[in-house]
Amino acid sequence: MSDKSQPQLSRRRVFAAGGTVGALAAAAVVIPAVRQAEPAPAEGKPAPDKGGGYQVTQHVLHYYQTARI
Repeated sequence: MSDKSQPQLSRRRVFAAGGTVGALAAAAVVIPAVRQAEPAPAEGKPAPDKGGGYQVTQHVLHYYQTARI
């Protein structure tokens, strides 16, 4: 005679729990490594005083040539 008041453990639940525990363990290992690997923010070129940040480069000229109708 089995007691019906206790929930049954199925293989599906055991494997799902194992997968969840594995994923949490992997995340616990990776997250601290990602936080330490963040580079310091790089300082770019200072913004021009009077605008003029637009530069016509070969890439821009090529885009204009390909965008013509």
